[in-house]
Amino acid sequence: MDRSDHGTWWHVYPLGFTGAPIRTAHDAQPRLARLAGWLDYAVELGVSGLLLGPVFSAETHGYDSVDQYRIDPRLGDLEDFDALVAACHERGLRLVLDGVFNHVGSGHPWVRRALAEGPDGERAGFFRIDWSDPRAPRTADFEGHASLVALDHDSPAVADYVTDVMTTWLDRGADGWRLDAAYAVSPRFWAQVLPRVRAAHPDAWFLGEVIHGDYAAFAAASGIDSITQYELWKAIWSSLVDRNFFELDWALTRHAELSAGQLPATFVGNHDVTRIATTVGPEGAVLALVVLLTVSGVPAVYYGDEQAFTGTKEERLGGDDAVRPAMPESPAGLPPAGAWMFRVHQQLLGLRRRHPWLADATTTTTGLTNTRYAYTARALDGPGELHVELDVTDGHHAVVRDAAGATLFAYDA
Repeated sequence: MDRSDHGTWWHVYPLGFTGAPIRTAHDAQPRLARLAGWLDYAVELGVSGLLLGPVFSAETHGYDSVDQYRIDPRLGDLEDFDALVAACHERGLRLVLDGVFNHVGSGHPWVRRALAEGPDGERAGFFRIDWSDPRAPRTADFEGHASLVALDHDSPAVADYVTDVMTTWLDRGADGWRLDAAYAVSPRFWAQVLPRVRAAHPDAWFLGEVIHGDYAAFAAASGIDSITQYELWKAIWSSLVDRNFFELDWALTRHAELSAGQLPATFVGNHDVTRIATTVGPEGAVLALVVLLTVSGVPAVYYGDEQAFTGTKEERLGGDDAVRPAMPESPAGLPPAGAWMFRVHQQLLGLRRRHPWLADATTTTTGLTNTRYAYTARALDGPGELHVELDVTDGHHAVVRDAAGATLFAYDA
């Protein structure tokens, strides 16, 4: 793939994908090898990179790391990781890792050491700890989760640590990082760390998870290459559920402003949200995909969405399980019911691959009612042009035409 910001990603949560135990007793198995067996499927799907969830040693779901220099034994070891990197690159796929640098698991040995040694200990300044009651020091957590202990991003030692972790795995063949909960960290921290990492890896790509706020300002202040576009995600599904394309039109106007500064990471599904086929139905999911792949940005397809998987995210212990399921041992084990959606993804990903200018295209609205929406996507520079029409007046209908009016994609349900 020529550039990370002009590619498309297959987003995989590896612990769930490979059926690793999350909350039960852990085992040690080379499950990354199982994931490697799906890379040809990813190539056939039409993506150009693999966006991985956490792979480092953790207590449960992977976002509570206890050693970010070690592959989680539930997934394998360094040899298994190296083999996955090699297998990706052999197929022309880039590999981006999930970096959880806002917090660590409460069972991290450095957390235990900091609490045991007290405020004058070597690791005390590594975390945000309230020492006002020396008998019961309190660690700052991430959004009320006591099992996730916040790092102190004002500490130079933390900046050194994050720089070293990122550089270590880039040295080992990774192509970039998704920065989990980037919004919870001051942009000043990223602006300090990322240039140090880029000094050794100038082509590395950095995607920041930002859920709300001023995306453009955060990107500019932090130096992150791309920001998760939750605003557009919400507008896509909400406009289909409410039969109100005015919301999508408004969001695409905002999206264009953001894309003029840096290309946001776009999606209609990920490991933290209810499946798009559950929210809008499988037919609506096709229209959502049409939007995703015909507007600017760096799009990712969440594993299983290409098979019309369903699943509801719930706010409870284990509430993520339904949207982070295990996949069969190999693609041959997939149920045939999702094959039609796989073909739809192939068609639309192929369309985007044949029109790479879509990554930073501009869009102009050409028709708008509550239930009908039409827009033209144009190349920022050059002659590229596509015409997109969506209609939910009676059923679900979508068509994409080229500048001459020839139909490139059509769907009616």
